[in-house]
Amino acid sequence: MKEKMQRRFPNRVLPYILLSPSIVIVIIFLIVPTVQSIYMSFFRVSPFGDRKFFVGFENFTRLFQSSAYLHSLIITLIFAVLVVLIGLSLGTVIAALLNQKLRGLFIYRTFFIWTYAISPAIAGTIWALMFNPSSGPIVYIIRSITGIGINWMTDRNLALAVVVIAASWKMMGYNIIFYLAGLQAIPEELLESASIDGASGVTKFFKIILPLLSPTTFFLLIMNMLYAFFDVFGLIDIMTKGGPGDATELLVYKLYRDGFISMNTGFASAQSVVLFIFVAILTVLQFKYTERKVFYG
Repeated sequence: MKEKMQRRFPNRVLPYILLSPSIVIVIIFLIVPTVQSIYMSFFRVSPFGDRKFFVGFENFTRLFQSSAYLHSLIITLIFAVLVVLIGLSLGTVIAALLNQKLRGLFIYRTFFIWTYAISPAIAGTIWALMFNPSSGPIVYIIRSITGIGINWMTDRNLALAVVVIAASWKMMGYNIIFYLAGLQAIPEELLESASIDGASGVTKFFKIILPLLSPTTFFLLIMNMLYAFFDVFGLIDIMTKGGPGDATELLVYKLYRDGFISMNTGFASAQSVVLFIFVAILTVLQFKYTERKVFYG
């Protein structure tokens, strides 16, 4: 048995050599910054970084006593819920339409999917120009139809709505790709049997297609939540920089402003630890539920 194993794996060191670049990258760019952030969260650091004082859990206490941070947390939760609801609902409908047998379908699919390929900064630039108060085409159309001029750069609620639209649009291609894959995995015989039994298209969609897409929906729920919490920094920075006021100052952007603009390193490190806990919880949920086999009666 030992000889067979040696013939099958003649070089036991080779797998570790092949894995070493990825391991080094993870250690340098993930593990080391994480450990350093946890360490620095227990200190108060001078603006120049030349002195630090151990303060224990004081940064975390200040964090949850700060009205600005609690406001940022509430805004982030609202933002995340809206992005998830819009992304999953529209993604499901668009994927169902793109799954039909139509002429030129490849062009339509490419048109809807390409949004995920662009960077958040470019997506932010596109939507900032689209909603430009003086020359934006969307603002012009709204003014032409309703006679009302909108300025999202000064309206707190409107600014958040525009950022939600931009973030949902950016993630839409990702959602459509996975929903398309899920739809194409549904057996045609099942839908044909439902049609023979007299089920309408709406009935088949809600009674058959949506339940069969539940594993995909849960996976996309986790991924969209992670995106809404941690991957919209470029979008916010280009479009609003957290404004007007602090209307769009999400947690990830507040961390940046406290850590790199205000130079409050210890306080920002405590925020990064809280964000890390969010990531850990969402990751545990993903591995706990999406890897289970799903049975339908």
